[in-house]
Amino acid sequence: MTTDGEKATAPAGSARRALVGRLSWGLADQAASSVSNFAVGIYVARSLGVTAFGVFSLAWVTYGVVLNVSRGLATDPLVVRFSGVPDASWRGAVTRSTGTALGVGAALGAACLVAGLGLGGRVGPAFAALGVMLPGLLLQDAWRFSFFAAGTGRKAFVNDVVWGVALVPALVVAARMGSVAAFVLAWGASATVAAGYGYLQSGIRPRTTEARGWLREQRDLGYRYLAENVSLSGASQLRAYGLGAIVGVGAVGAVRGAELLLGPFLAVLMGLSLVTVPEAARVLRQAPHRLGTFCLLLGGGQAAGALIWGAALLLMPGRLGELVLGGVWHSASELIVPITLGVAGAGLGTGAAAGLRALGAARRGLRCQLFASACYVSGGLGGAAAAGTVGSAWGVAAATVSGSAVWWLQLRSALRERHRDPIPEVRTS
Repeated sequence: MTTDGEKATAPAGSARRALVGRLSWGLADQAASSVSNFAVGIYVARSLGVTAFGVFSLAWVTYGVVLNVSRGLATDPLVVRFSGVPDASWRGAVTRSTGTALGVGAALGAACLVAGLGLGGRVGPAFAALGVMLPGLLLQDAWRFSFFAAGTGRKAFVNDVVWGVALVPALVVAARMGSVAAFVLAWGASATVAAGYGYLQSGIRPRTTEARGWLREQRDLGYRYLAENVSLSGASQLRAYGLGAIVGVGAVGAVRGAELLLGPFLAVLMGLSLVTVPEAARVLRQAPHRLGTFCLLLGGGQAAGALIWGAALLLMPGRLGELVLGGVWHSASELIVPITLGVAGAGLGTGAAAGLRALGAARRGLRCQLFASACYVSGGLGGAAAAGTVGSAWGVAAATVSGSAVWWLQLRSALRERHRDPIPEVRTS
C-alpha cells in the first residue's frame, strides 16, 4: 500500500528520468555530429596548413549563416510549436518543415555555387563545393531537430552516426586529392547520405511545394527567428571576413583552431541546445513557475563547464597540441583564454535564450540578438585593428559577456510580463 506522498513522487521521478534521457540523447547526438566536424577540421589543419585552413574556415562560417537561415524559417518554429504533440500533428509539420529546409538549401546553394565560380582563386572552389552540398547538409540538420521535437533523440543520434561512418571513406578520397574543395565535398556528401537515411527513419517525404504554406503559417515566429539567427551567424561571418582583411587569412585559421581545441565542450553546448527549447517548452506547459530556475541552471552549468575545460586546455602540453593541430597550434594556443571566456559567456546566455523561445517572445529575442551581434562585430574587428588576432579574441569575449547580460534582463522582463498576462497555449496544429 502506498501513501499519497509516494503517489505524488512517482510521476515526478518518472518525469525527471524522461528529462535526463532526452538530454542524454541530445549530448550523444551532438558528440556524434561534432566528431564528424572535428575530424574534417583536423584533417584540413594538419594536411593543408594554416592558410588553407583559413579558406576552409571562411566556407565554414558561410555554411553557418545558411544553416541559421534554415533553422530560423524551418526548424525553430517546429521545435517551439510541435514538441511533444500528437504524432499526426508532428508528421504533418515535419513534412512542411523539412521541405522548407530543402528548398532553402537549393536556393542558397545555387547562389553560393555561382559566387564560387565567379571568385576563382583559392576561395572560389571551396564555395562552389559548398553550394553543391548545401541541400543535403540542411536536410540532415532538419531531421535532427524533427526527431528531438518528437522526443526521439535516439534517431537523431543514429543519423549522425551514419554521417560519421560515411565520412571515413570520403575523407580518405579527399586527402588524396589534397584540396580544400575536396574536403568540403567529402563533408557534404557524407551528410547527404545521412539525410537520405533520415527519410528511411521517419517515413516522411519532405515536400518543397509546401514550404510557402509553412512560411505563411509560421511567419509570426519564423521571420523573427530568421533575423535573430542570421544576425548571430552573419556577425561571425563579418568578423571572419574582416579579420582576414585586417590581419590575414591565417588569423581566421588561428581562431578556428582555438575553437577546435574547445570542440569537445562545444559539442556538449550544442548537444544541449538541441533539446533546451523543447524542454523549456515542456517546463512552461507543466510547471511554468520553474522556467526561470530551469534556465538559470542550464546557463550557469554551461558557463562553469566552459571555464573548467579552458583551464584544462591551459595545462595541456604543447607537444599534444601540435599533435592535434600541427602548425596551427602555436597561433591557436595564444587565444585559449579569451575564447574560453567568450564561450562561457555564450553558455550563460543560452539559458535565457531557451526561456525566451519557449515563451514565444521572438521580439525580445530579436532585440537581444541584434545587440549581441553588433557588439560581436565591433568588438572582434575593433580588437583586430588595435591588437591583431589576440585583440580580436578579447573583443569578442567582452562582447559575448555583455550580450549574455542583455539576454537575462529580457528573460526577467518576459517572465514578469507573463505572470501579469499569461500567454495562450502553444499551438500544436
